[in-house]
Amino acid sequence: MERRQFIRGLCCGVVAWPLAAYAQQVSNPRRIGILGADATVWRPWTTAFAARLRELGWLEGETIAIDYRWAEGSSQRVSEVAAEFLRQNVDVIVSYGNAVTTLKQATTTIPIVFAVAFDPVRGGLVQSLAKPGGNVTGMSIRQPDLVAKRLQILRATIPRLRRLAVLADAGYAEPMLEADRVKSTAQALGLEAARLGIWRAQDIAPAFEALRDKADALYVVSDALIAANRARIITSALDAHLPTILSYGDYVEAGGLMSYGPDFTDLFRRAADMVDKILHGTKPGDIPVEQPTKFDFAINVKTATALGLVIPPTLLADADEVIE
Repeated sequence: MERRQFIRGLCCGVVAWPLAAYAQQVSNPRRIGILGADATVWRPWTTAFAARLRELGWLEGETIAIDYRWAEGSSQRVSEVAAEFLRQNVDVIVSYGNAVTTLKQATTTIPIVFAVAFDPVRGGLVQSLAKPGGNVTGMSIRQPDLVAKRLQILRATIPRLRRLAVLADAGYAEPMLEADRVKSTAQALGLEAARLGIWRAQDIAPAFEALRDKADALYVVSDALIAANRARIITSALDAHLPTILSYGDYVEAGGLMSYGPDFTDLFRRAADMVDKILHGTKPGDIPVEQPTKFDFAINVKTATALGLVIPPTLLADADEVIE
């Protein structure tokens, strides 16, 4: 009798232990703080991020909790969210390159994953791509040949292209470095190129006024400020009859002419893989920074028609997305 009671008690203990552990895990989910540039632009990407975590066994609302915050192009907002995440003591912060500079100043202990960054080594976010060090790692989109590729697409669309304007956020070094690269590459191709820097949303209208009748096309360097004001920028470009080349398809869906750049959905899925490793105990500084392997090319034919442009059939055939 005593032996049966002992076995029964042992079995109950074996069953109860994982249930108790699960209940504790559910009541104390791991917290992920996401600081994005703009809700509308980032939503498809964060959806892919959360989907990848589900594939890896993390259930939002059960084993993980994800808090979403948006900078909307404001550096002050980035500082406020950083302080909020520190108070919450989140397990991981997922963000973008420009914001990580501020986040690193706020914490050296909470792991940080940038889902996208221009040049994390030059920007001082990591020590090297292979060995990031510290509490930061992520996805780098530093691809010097992207600039040449975008200009190649633009010239194929506008054979008479002579004057190029480059619009970028003057408040951060990385966008302006890309703008400089665009300018030098364009000049090497025999084009006139002028760089326009904006510091805030109020600078957009004066920038386009300064461009009036002085450019044949506009290269837009994307970052948080640009993303938060993409509708205004695209509308202003259309009003000025300026064809635009952009970084990703969301801008083209909003009315931009063309985009070529990394597949951001893929970048965010791979960032989720990094978060999974961190939540399982890997130090972010030991996770190598990765680079894009997939790229998207989008064309808005409706916008081309409004601008009086005919997209070459070869470009349409090469496009991953054609919006009509």
